[in-house]
Amino acid sequence: MTKMFLSTALGLALMASSVLAATPVPSAPKAAPAAPPAPPIAHGPVITGVCILSVNQAIAQSTVGGYVRTRLDQIVTQVRAELGPEEAGINTDGKALDAAKTTMDQATLQTKAQALQARYQAFQQKADLRQREVKATQDKALNRIAQELEPIAQQLYQSHRCSVLLDKGSIMLANPDMDLTPAAVTALNGKIQQFAFDREHLDTGAPAAN
Repeated sequence: MTKMFLSTALGLALMASSVLAATPVPSAPKAAPAAPPAPPIAHGPVITGVCILSVNQAIAQSTVGGYVRTRLDQIVTQVRAELGPEEAGINTDGKALDAAKTTMDQATLQTKAQALQARYQAFQQKADLRQREVKATQDKALNRIAQELEPIAQQLYQSHRCSVLLDKGSIMLANPDMDLTPAAVTALNGKIQQFAFDREHLDTGAPAAN
């Protein structure tokens, strides 16, 4: 029987693409003496009417963004706790069947192998469903924050008498005095700090309470 290698579909990289996910920093080997700090950048004058804002940075640095990140981590942990024992059971039974193949008649071996394969396929489907549910939960939570941020951005745009509001992520350098992101974070913190949400359930089509 071909040995099966099982892997939970969620994995450790599930949250890697999320704007809220924290990127782990690898431990660095002993390095050469640090280079002298770069000289400060001399910015030109503020351009009247031109403002910049990073939605991603505002969400990530806000209190509610930190809450959503923590809650999503909890949900991912719950999903792994659900899938882990089932994955381990399939692995254990697969190893046992592989070890017994020399003492088992071919018909029995084939029957047990097919049953194990069916379990594995069902597990894969469940793991894929949970992955999609976590992604849907993440998208819904981020969309909620973005909706809360939108009127804040509009208010800042007007109060700073902006003529254009540019996405900070598409700009290499800019005078920080034109950056509305810190003000957006402060306003968002004053508006909302957390909201209850659970994992979306795509199998039943019933959305989780928000």
